[in-house]
Amino acid sequence: MSPWLESPSGDWVAGAPAQDSHPNHTAPAPSEPSCGWWAYWRAGPRRSFGLCPAGSRGQRPGHQALACEPQPRAWLQGGAPDPRCRLRGDPEIPLLSKDEDIMIGGIISFHLRWKNRQDTYMDKPLPLQCISLNFRGFQYAQVILFAIEEINNSTELLPGISLGYKIYDACASIARGVRVALALTNGNEVVFAPSEVPCIRPAQVQAIMGETFSSPCMAISTVIGPFNIPLISHFATCACLSDKTKYPSFLRTIPSDYYQSRALAQLVKYFGWTWVGAIRTNDDYGNNGMATFTETAQQLGICLEYSVSFYRTDPPDKIQKIIDIIKASTSKVIVTFISPTELYVLMYEFFHHNLTGYQWVGTEAWIFDSETAARDRHHILDGAIGLSIPKAHVSGMREFMLDVKPLNSTSNKLFTEFWETLFSCKFKKSKSSAENQTECTGHEDVTEVQHSFTDMSLMPIFYNVYKGVYAVAHALHNILSCNKTCNNKVQLDPLTILQHIKKIRFTTKEGDEVYFNENGDPAAKYEIINWQPAENGIVDFVAVGLYDASLPADKQLNLQNKSLFWAQNSTQVPLSVCSEKCPPGTRKVLQKGKPVCCYDCLRCAEGETSNITDSVTCVRCHPEFWPNERRDACVKKETEFLSYEEIMGALLTAASLFGTCMTAVVAFIFFRYRQTPIVRANNSELSFLLLFSLTLCFLCSLTFIGRPSQWSCMLRHTAFGITFVLCISCVLGKTIVVLMAFRATLPGSDVMKWFGPAQQKLSVLGFTLIQVIICILWLTISPPFPFKNFKKFKNKIILECALGSAVGFWAVLGYIGLLAMLCFSLAFLARKLPDNFNEAKFITFSILIFCAVWITFIPAYVSSPGKFSVAVEIFAILASSFGLLICIFIPKCYIILLKPEKNTKKNMMGKGAPKSL
Repeated sequence: MSPWLESPSGDWVAGAPAQDSHPNHTAPAPSEPSCGWWAYWRAGPRRSFGLCPAGSRGQRPGHQALACEPQPRAWLQGGAPDPRCRLRGDPEIPLLSKDEDIMIGGIISFHLRWKNRQDTYMDKPLPLQCISLNFRGFQYAQVILFAIEEINNSTELLPGISLGYKIYDACASIARGVRVALALTNGNEVVFAPSEVPCIRPAQVQAIMGETFSSPCMAISTVIGPFNIPLISHFATCACLSDKTKYPSFLRTIPSDYYQSRALAQLVKYFGWTWVGAIRTNDDYGNNGMATFTETAQQLGICLEYSVSFYRTDPPDKIQKIIDIIKASTSKVIVTFISPTELYVLMYEFFHHNLTGYQWVGTEAWIFDSETAARDRHHILDGAIGLSIPKAHVSGMREFMLDVKPLNSTSNKLFTEFWETLFSCKFKKSKSSAENQTECTGHEDVTEVQHSFTDMSLMPIFYNVYKGVYAVAHALHNILSCNKTCNNKVQLDPLTILQHIKKIRFTTKEGDEVYFNENGDPAAKYEIINWQPAENGIVDFVAVGLYDASLPADKQLNLQNKSLFWAQNSTQVPLSVCSEKCPPGTRKVLQKGKPVCCYDCLRCAEGETSNITDSVTCVRCHPEFWPNERRDACVKKETEFLSYEEIMGALLTAASLFGTCMTAVVAFIFFRYRQTPIVRANNSELSFLLLFSLTLCFLCSLTFIGRPSQWSCMLRHTAFGITFVLCISCVLGKTIVVLMAFRATLPGSDVMKWFGPAQQKLSVLGFTLIQVIICILWLTISPPFPFKNFKKFKNKIILECALGSAVGFWAVLGYIGLLAMLCFSLAFLARKLPDNFNEAKFITFSILIFCAVWITFIPAYVSSPGKFSVAVEIFAILASSFGLLICIFIPKCYIILLKPEKNTKKNMMGKGAPKSL
């Protein structure tokens, strides 16, 4: 890269380094200086104009050596050019200077404003006339002088080498800051070289301390960056300055806003403020800092209701628009990336419009500034919280800063202005002195004045200035190979110094380690400061926490257990949200057209829960669980099955046992009177087998009660199917016997030999065996199994037995139904038999009841919920069993026990007239 550019006419023009230099151009040595700010050079007969950079010199092939020459007024007027190097423009004189072996520059705003003027462009514009003394600038200058004096008095750092300084006033003007930076780079002598001597000389300063804010630093670093002169700032925090492609020689001793912006976002999130306003200075510091904060805030779920920018020179109507926006807002927290000067304007406007109750969140620019607190007479910023550089103390610094003799010895004019402003007095020699003003003696005691100059609350910032000077000193110490003495023969150049500063790592006398990362930034650590009221209306800056960017993300922010004061001296954390938090059991639904922080809370749908505040979704419960009433937790569903403990289960169990006992009693009666005609006439063997099957029918209903299991599910259906087939088979056998017996009484009939006792038993066995085979196939192929039914009820689990194979189940039921229909048909054929002999009528009634029960069972079973479906099935079993038992056996027991006179063979053989059914 070269500072020489070729003009369209072929001339070589001095200027900022270009990305693509002439291929045959030889770059000058870094140590070669220029002759001044604006100059021209001559190459043969051609002349061009440009900026002579520091250390620049070039030679074009086939031409004489290029020498920096001035562009005299006579040449512009057509006269012969002046052959001497001459400064273009007025010289810039440092306010504070001291010539020593190695020079360090400083750019500080000793004044905050300048007098406005209207240039007519008819005459040469006058230099800026700076006004409004800035005592902070004096403090920064004092720190530089303190550090240099301490280094010069040290026998360990730079022994035998004295540091000097040139400190300029930037007057809070970016343009002036660039101008004085060029003065520090090139020098200020009006004429410093005869015509025969080329413009070469060492650089004026080896490093520059300053400026305070980001925008001036960006401009200055852009100009001096190509010459690799280190610029070390103590207060410029814009993250953009970490870009070494744009600002290669910029370093700083204060952390970048890259970390501060994220720390502020985490601080806002910590206190639950999701709906905030944002105000920033309309410069690089404010715009870049707020952009990073906004990006991080969005990631943390924080919304900005408004984000406005302004500058102190903005017209009143623009500031009024900002006030109107704040008035119309609903957020109560204001995050600021703003310089103190703009904050003063804002404080006045807030007081003028009676805007109070806002919680301010600030950056290091003003949160620890006692001057800002002193100006807040109306307590607009009470309770403010923000980030500050950690506290620091340098022994001897305060005493040196309050001793202003160095100011008097180096700049009598500056000292006079400083002294008169500090003590509100005038020296006799001062032209502006008035009769009614106190006369300055020059012996006033600075330590007795309550003033921002004597306030040391910004000691952490002063410490940053101190560390910057020491960083340059340690780099020089390494370059000069200092041990007991330093090598004075080493030729210094800014690039070498810059490279060594980037690599240095040293410990201050206070024990703090100083180093720079690859971007020229220090380690990021902040204190969290809270403005708390003290006596006499003074604000205490109370450290309530720490932020360390080097720690893991979840441990970076650490709030101490201290009482915090908020806006309007409240001890309660202010609330600043667009929408209230959604409680557990609800979910957030965004409001149309509004930021994500504005939402409505909707109750979770059935079967869903949310167990956190501000949940964006509801989670469906596991099928075995169901939301509680608040829908903030899933509780285990109640399992439902027909148990023995509940009333319905107990009643059905009692009915089953009663039927069993009743069957046993009938069996006992039949067994006791087995020799009587009525028992013998009704096929006692089939009767006892039927009573046994009915007993099994009553007992099988018990398998439907209780928690379903693998065995109970297989048993209940197969037992039900087999016992009922056995029962119906017996009834069918009795029906056939009745028909055969009646046919056997007819003359010439021998049908009974075809359906004797053996055939009756075989028929029952055969019919039952078919059902057994069906059940075995069912159990083998796809048996019933316990099943948790989640669909029938939303908040209950129905424990039931799944059928497994529906074909097997319907085959069992179908076979029972087939036998029942066959039995009913045969019994119907025997309905006209004589009364005394007609058991078929009772069988017909019993089968009718059986069929009616099971036909009505189907719709009742389907429509019954949960355990009631099992109860319906048990009821059907018991009802059909009782029907068979009562219809077939109770009439006979009645005759046996109560009408024994009818229990005779004669009565049983009597012929009565047939009656219709």
